[in-house]
Amino acid sequence: MTLQQQIQQQRVRHIISSYQLDGEDSELCGACLTAMLQLYPTGLIELALVETVVQNWARVPMVRGIEFFRQVEMLLNQWQTDVIAVSFDPTEFQLVTGLDATPIFGSSNSPTSIAQR
Repeated sequence: MTLQQQIQQQRVRHIISSYQLDGEDSELCGACLTAMLQLYPTGLIELALVETVVQNWARVPMVRGIEFFRQVEMLLNQWQTDVIAVSFDPTEFQLVTGLDATPIFGSSNSPTSIAQR
């Protein structure tokens, strides 16, 4: 695994750990994440994680564990045949994740990013 791939996967794991999205199903969710990482680009997984967090933001308690990962997977599957659409902008992405949004959304000078496809 390259350094770039390690960094990308660490970003995904950061989002998961920040919101404790694996809940009490850490082993099962870890297996789901491993499968997702083999099927989808990490940037797309980041978008799906954040979109799912945003969709569940007002639910108390917030959905976590395998149910959360099912929702992420459903969204990733939907995006394979549909337009990738998120309900947040780069600034909101950064506020939710604490991560730089440039690798996902690109900069104004960069070619098309994942979020623009």
